[in-house]
Amino acid sequence: MQWTAADLSAGAKTSEIRTLEAKLVERARGRDEAALRQIMQANNRRLYRLARGILRSDSEAEDVVQETYVRAFTHLDGFRGESGLSTWLSRIAINEALGRARSAKPHVELGSVPEAILEAQIIKFPVSPAGDPERTMAQREIQRVVERAIDELPDVFRMVFVARVMEGMNIEETAELLGVKPETVKTRLHRARTMLRENVEKEIGPLVMDAFPFAGWRCERLTVSVLKRLGIGG
Repeated sequence: MQWTAADLSAGAKTSEIRTLEAKLVERARGRDEAALRQIMQANNRRLYRLARGILRSDSEAEDVVQETYVRAFTHLDGFRGESGLSTWLSRIAINEALGRARSAKPHVELGSVPEAILEAQIIKFPVSPAGDPERTMAQREIQRVVERAIDELPDVFRMVFVARVMEGMNIEETAELLGVKPETVKTRLHRARTMLRENVEKEIGPLVMDAFPFAGWRCERLTVSVLKRLGIGG
């Protein structure tokens, strides 16, 4: 029987999925290649995003994901099934990423933040119609602005935002993963979204002047159309 990556990474698991997961882990303990691949494909994105949320580096995040799997697959006997497999892997990834972050910034701590500093939805970017390079470029720039704004969030807020908004984890799962109270997750998510909005507005200001462009192929298309209607040109 097969199940999807969403099944494996979902916070709430049915008893059937738990049983299937246990069988998958057992196969992985025997170094079954298909089982190992299935586990990685189901968790790659989440682990990468969580690691990058701490380190803010694509290459380091990839290294963390690789190290996470190596550690996990060589210590699968340590997985008791008390939490979901994705949660167990996520904790390993977070610990690995935090270890690297502390080497560079000894003060990094995700479990505590001064209170004085103190309904998720996934950010989606519509697909551009084929042959619309202007809109494609604009969407890429907007995505870069959002990514930079997320990177500018303080560590504790960025991690909650990544877990709740980008990965769609529920409050309880996020709290368990980060070792904080559910109320803390709610507070930090609210603060993160406020700060993110401010960061985006700060960066997007200069781009507003170029909004609703009418140049390039659209300008040319209209020009040709008008000339044709006037009986001018080919």
